[in-house]
Amino acid sequence: MTIILLAIIIFLIAILMTMTGRGGGNFYVITLVLFGISMHEAATSGQFILFISSLAATLIYGRKRVVEWKLVLFIGVIIAIAAFCGGYFSSYFSGKTLKYIFSFFLLIAAFIMLRPVKEMQNSKNVSKRFFWHLKSREHDYLINLKIAVPIIIATGFGAGMVGVSGGSFLVPLMVLACGVPMRIAVGTATTHVSITALMGFMGHALTGYFDPWLAVPVAFAGAVGGIIGGKIALKTKPTKLKLLFAYTTLAASIIMVVNAMVTK
Repeated sequence: MTIILLAIIIFLIAILMTMTGRGGGNFYVITLVLFGISMHEAATSGQFILFISSLAATLIYGRKRVVEWKLVLFIGVIIAIAAFCGGYFSSYFSGKTLKYIFSFFLLIAAFIMLRPVKEMQNSKNVSKRFFWHLKSREHDYLINLKIAVPIIIATGFGAGMVGVSGGSFLVPLMVLACGVPMRIAVGTATTHVSITALMGFMGHALTGYFDPWLAVPVAFAGAVGGIIGGKIALKTKPTKLKLLFAYTTLAASIIMVVNAMVTK
């Protein structure tokens, strides 16, 4: 009965989170922790659930061509390596320390989501040094490598360490630093989330914190939610849900801090 209730909650989270390209790894981890699962196992299972649900949503976004695959390759290689390292080195920290680190990341994500995000207009007069001018069939991006690369590395490492996707950082990153339209940023971020989650999960799994009897059935519910969330997102403007997720992320940060304080 417990696993059925857990699967229902994960299903609902997957729908909401994939609609904004955030994946939902933070809420997966919190849910698992609140169900009495240790932080290390919750981070590992959360990454697995996140990978499966995001992969399902990626299939939906990819079919509708709202994924910028050149950015997927560019950001994906960097963030995958960083996420793997973060997942592996997480074993050097106690579960309580990870909870505080996790809460800190959630707090940052909340404030980023609260800030108004405007799509950047590329200027032809900008120096080409340290910038990557990327053209696709319908869009034109100017990527500031000095800003983007360090943030990508930090996001991947931190996400892999605490079992979250990094999607809350990737969407603003692509819109502000790369000039990507919001809808495409959501689709592309979801793809990156699946990459980050896979590498982070592999790093965590090497430490032995994985229970397939728990993670697999719950991940199936997440996959169904990811498909539904992706379809809804194609008909909804992600900006309308921006404030909602900012406040829920802030609430999640507070919940995790309280949980860490009452846990010995």
